[in-house]
Amino acid sequence: MNRARMKLPVILVSVVGSALVLLSWSQTWFDLELTDAAAHGAGETIAVPGSIASPALAALALAGFALVAALAIAGPGIRLMLGILEVVLGGCILLAASMSLGNPVGAVSPAVTEATGVSGSVPTAELVAAADATAWPGAALVGGALVVLAGVAVLVTGMRWPASARRYRGARLADADDAADAAGADRAASDRAIDDWDDLSRGDDPTEQADETAGAGGDDPAPGEGTSSPNR
Repeated sequence: MNRARMKLPVILVSVVGSALVLLSWSQTWFDLELTDAAAHGAGETIAVPGSIASPALAALALAGFALVAALAIAGPGIRLMLGILEVVLGGCILLAASMSLGNPVGAVSPAVTEATGVSGSVPTAELVAAADATAWPGAALVGGALVVLAGVAVLVTGMRWPASARRYRGARLADADDAADAAGADRAASDRAIDDWDDLSRGDDPTEQADETAGAGGDDPAPGEGTSSPNR
């Protein structure tokens, strides 16, 4: 695909990646079972959502959406900076999801505290009988990978993307010129009104002055009239 046509696909990939991360954050990441059956009924599992297992993903996903909006209107130089930020953002998403998957007991610790009232990493770890991961942490990893790939694509192709709203730039300038002309006309009319008011304050009638000016202009002889010919 031509690099100049990569803008829309890259933006779509960024949106899909960020949306997948945000969706996975709202779903169940771990099915938790406690060793203390009296604290939480025997055989009953606790669903631990991504908002508890990896709370930072929501902010990272929203930052991805904001970055996509900036990419849609940014110039070539700014696109490179945004591409670097997108790669870093995707790396942070991958890191946050990987840390939860790598330490599920630590990820579910807030849920254990909420269910039993026991706090502290060691006491809560002793109460965890099992913490089975669902497919949603993997979805978050896929979303983070998509964000990284989109950032790399911005770095590779962003300089050749078409400029945004170039065809509207001339129309905006024309509208600004028309507004300036209208404002100038309004100011001129306001100045004339002030001058007329000053004439009235001095006892002069501005309408008579206008008639005299018009009459003086009408008394001027036309070319070839009102002069005698030297041959007469």
